[in-house]
Amino acid sequence: MNTLQDSRAINLINKLISDVEQNGIITNTVVEDLKALRPYTITEQLPLLAKATRLAAEHINEYGTFAIPMPEEESLEEEEETIKVEGEPKESLHYFFCLIRDVDKPANEEELRVYVKALNEY
Repeated sequence: MNTLQDSRAINLINKLISDVEQNGIITNTVVEDLKALRPYTITEQLPLLAKATRLAAEHINEYGTFAIPMPEEESLEEEEETIKVEGEPKESLHYFFCLIRDVDKPANEEELRVYVKALNEY
């Protein structure tokens, strides 16, 4: 399985999604929850999720927001990935968390990889 199985991890990612939807990006809360989620990703041997949660926590902690735009749909079909510059940080972070929750879908895994690449390059 490429997705989180532990019910506590699933509850945590659902909490992150709900919190961002309702309250936007509250830096301390999001960073703490991402740090709490990461050990589950390691225990369940999900290296992509472990890297994504670590990089996102570091990024939000450093910049106080999620400055990574949502990937464009075409980027998955093209050889060279392009990133859309529009969209609010809140929307992008919400989408990022949904990708983590539903990473078992191949398209979601690929988009999560685009986010990880963008976080590495930021």
